[in-house]
Formats: sequence, structure tokens, C-alpha cells
Amino acid sequence: MSKKQRLELTWVGKDNRQHLEPRILIEDQSKSHHAKHRLTDSDLFDNRLIFGDNLLALKALESEFAGKVKCVFIDPPYNTGSAFTHYDDGVEHSIWLSLMRDRLEIIQRLLSDDGSLWITIDDNEAHYLKVLCDEVFGRSNYKTTITWQRKYSVSNNFQGIASICDFVLVYAKSDQFKNKLLPRTEESAARYSNPDDDPRGPWKAVDYLNQATPEKRRNLCYDIVNPNNGMVIKNTKKAWKYDPQTHQRHVDEDRIWWGRDGTNTVPALKLFLSEVRDGMTPHNWWPHDEVGHTDESKKEMIGLYGPQNVFDTPKPERLLKRILEIATDPNDLVLDSFAGSGTTGAVAQKMGRRWIMVELGEHCHTHVIPRLTKVVDGEDSGGVTDSVGWKGGGGFRYYRLAPSLLQKDKWGNWVIQTDYNAAMLAEAVCKLMGFTYDPSEQHYWMHGHSSERDFIYVTTQSLTHEQLRALSEEVGDERSLLVCCKAFNAKADSFANLTVRKIPLAVLRKCEWGKDDYSLTVQNLPIAKPEPVKRSSPKTAARPQPDLFAEKE
Repeated sequence: MSKKQRLELTWVGKDNRQHLEPRILIEDQSKSHHAKHRLTDSDLFDNRLIFGDNLLALKALESEFAGKVKCVFIDPPYNTGSAFTHYDDGVEHSIWLSLMRDRLEIIQRLLSDDGSLWITIDDNEAHYLKVLCDEVFGRSNYKTTITWQRKYSVSNNFQGIASICDFVLVYAKSDQFKNKLLPRTEESAARYSNPDDDPRGPWKAVDYLNQATPEKRRNLCYDIVNPNNGMVIKNTKKAWKYDPQTHQRHVDEDRIWWGRDGTNTVPALKLFLSEVRDGMTPHNWWPHDEVGHTDESKKEMIGLYGPQNVFDTPKPERLLKRILEIATDPNDLVLDSFAGSGTTGAVAQKMGRRWIMVELGEHCHTHVIPRLTKVVDGEDSGGVTDSVGWKGGGGFRYYRLAPSLLQKDKWGNWVIQTDYNAAMLAEAVCKLMGFTYDPSEQHYWMHGHSSERDFIYVTTQSLTHEQLRALSEEVGDERSLLVCCKAFNAKADSFANLTVRKIPLAVLRKCEWGKDDYSLTVQNLPIAKPEPVKRSSPKTAARPQPDLFAEKE
């Protein structure tokens, strides 16, 4: 055991690591959808909805999207011990931490250097999650904890201290993250007026007094004369905010306000609306009247799916709108790996952001696809539709995770999965060997590349010495080629520009194979899983998730 100590969060099974298989994604065009009239060739059509285990899906995205995601929003299971209709939220504490850690580590790699992560959570796990995120992202990259007022009232028959707020943990990828200003509201602009018809426009009065006492700030203690009546104003209880030179500049610029009749005993400073920034600085208290509450989000769900198909814990569209306003610009890429009913993608689409969502439950088909189809077709009139001026457009592609590349035959030998065709095999091996899949139309042997001179060729053929020699001549001395084939009849080092490997031996030890549900593997931890708490809430149309860490809204 290392003698070097560090501050960290520990739990049962923390050192158990999974070697994930980077699966490929297969598009099902029958479930993809785009607007009938596209505005441009890149009219937000390449958004991705992925059906499958979110841990495997995140791993599948890593090779293509590492360092490219501007904002990640996730609403993971809160681990409250309650069995919800669409997911099992009663996961033992240590298992929950392992599941979160594995996902957060990949999310950290997917984020761009100026990107950020936003996680909704309640107070059951918020503090542990904070420490876990400190380990994954670095404590210096913690930005804030936002308190969201998710309920607008407290039940009168509640015993104890009622909880009406959830939290949003915010982490940056690095110090390059710079949050955006929020749009100025009509209420904020209404605080500025022009009672003296100042030609510089509307202004508001700013307090001229400091909170420090005269004893502590002697340099800010001096006499101010009211020019309207000659009254001398002295510091007796508080110092001024500004030094004498700054005060004189305010006088010269006619910025001092002495009240409507000019006889106030304390002056104020004019702050003009034209001089303030175009937006408002975000803060960490989000009341329900600004970003919505759970009842509002349930009404949004009823409008989309009817009263019998409502999620237990949906998030209002206004909450996502606020996050995307702060964390992104138009056309930035947004990721949600716990898609639930698809709120993140719906709001991102309406706000002109690109998006990727992952969902394992059957409601990916019964809820998310119909909802996004309505958004694309301009038939969703709820949520933030009117406030952002959304009229429809764009589209999305539907993908599912491919099965594991390797499987065991009846003799226990590892062989290539029978569902894989030549193109799927080439793409999968490229991912496993660290190459970018990019098949060439000119050269049959260029399935991918790792640099401008290094290429990979994948085939199920058994290659002879003559075939390899012909391949070597075509590759040439200026390029190198990794050949992955079923078998070969030649010495592996016969050709200087070729590296020849057998499939599946070339990839067998790269990761764990044949595991279609990685979130269940941590059940091997030596801890007892508590029985789920039964709820009396009515069932919905969507079937329960089979996954311990199934996605939720």
C-alpha cells in the first residue's frame, strides 16, 4: 500500500474497474426523422438518439467526440430508495458511486476544454457526488451548486422538514470555461427609469454608502456638499463607496442624484442602462417562477403523451433552457446520457444546439421519438417553444448499439459475432485498434487511419504470401498498414510496411467481451442490495426498466 496519502472518497468496490468494449453504432433509418423542408444542408439533422446502455454508448462515442461536447446535462437516478415506474432508483450506495464514477470519467473526456457538466441531484447523494466529481474533474474545476426550487408549495400534512429544492452541480472541464450572461428580463429593465429626462437614457440609483465604518476606512471619509441647498453631508456611521477623486468625477459627469426635490441627505449614483452589459450575471438560486417546477413539467408531459404516460420526475423545459443559455452558444454540441422523456434534446433542438441523447428504456421509442418528431415538424407548442420562437426544422438520426464483436462458439472459442458484416467488422476493429474509421473509395485496403501515413485494413479472408506481397507493393514505402485478417500464410515480419495480425487474437485482450449490460456487473460487490420500496402511484404505459442504473428524466 502506498504511503502517499491523499484526500479522497472511498467505498466498497471502488477499485473494481471495467474494461469497456467500444461498440459501434448502427443507424436505423426507419426511426430517424427530419423535417420535410430543410433550411440548409446542415439543418441540425445530424443529432443522435442512441438506444442502449448509456455506459457502453458513452464509450462508443469517445473515439469520435472526445473533446468536442460543449455541455453535458445529466439527471441520473437519485438513489433515494424508491422504485419509480421507469427505472429502479433503489441502488445500494457503493454501487451507485461506482456507476456514477464510470460514467463521469468518460464524460470528462468527451467535454471540450471550454465545456461544462451540469448534474441534477437531491440531498440524498449530492454531497457524496460533489466529492466524487472533485476527484474526476479536479476540485479547482468546481463552479457552483445551484439550488432549484422544484416545488412551489409544501404539503400541509407533511411531517418534519419538507424538501422543496433539488440541486444542480456545475463543473468545468478546465479554466477555459466561461459562462454566458442570461438575457435581460423585462422586470430587470423596468428597474431603470428616467425621472429627470436625462439625455443619456434610463438609469437606476445605486447606493453611495460603503458598509465599512469610518474607523475602518478613513480614506473614504470626507465631506460632500449638496449643491442644491449647500448642506454639508458628513460621515458619521458609514464611509462612502468612492474616494474623493472618483466622487469629483461623478460630480463633473452629472451622475449624482439628490432625489426628486434635490434635498436628500445621502446622494446616489446614476447607473445608466446603456452602460450595463447586454445580459444578467447568473446566480445559484433558481426559483420556480424563473425556471419552472415539477408540476409544470408534468403538465408538459400530459400535453405530449396524455395523463396515463407521465414520468415521475420530469424536468421542465425552462430549466434546460436556463442551463443552455449559460453554458452554450447556437450550434454547440449538447449531450444527455440519461435522456428520460427527451427534454434535453427537445430544448436543444428548439434553441439551435446540436445534441446527442442516450436512453435504454422502451420509452426511447414510446416517448422520446414521438416527442422529437413533433419538435422537428413544428407540432410541439408547449414548453419553451414560443419563448425561443421555434417553428420546426432539422432532424435526428436513431442509432442502436451493436452487439459485442466477439462471442464464444459451442467449443468455448472466441469468434466474430455472426451479426457483423464486413463494414461493421472494419469499423469495430478500427475503434479497438485506435484508428479512425474512414473507408476509401480509391483503395480497398484503406478502412481507417491513425495519421496521414498509417492505415488499417480489416478482412475475414485468409491471406497468402503473394496477396500480402501485392498489398505491400500497393501501400508503398511512404505508408504503413496494419492488416487484421482471419489468417495468413507468411511470416509476420516479411514486409517492412505491413503489420499483420489475426482476428480475433489481435483484439481479444483489448477489453471485456460479451457483456451487454455493464451496469449489472457491479452487483458482484460483496454488499447486499436492499429490497425496492413499493409505491402506490399508478402505472404508466411504458414498461419498467430491467437495468439497475436505467436512465431517467
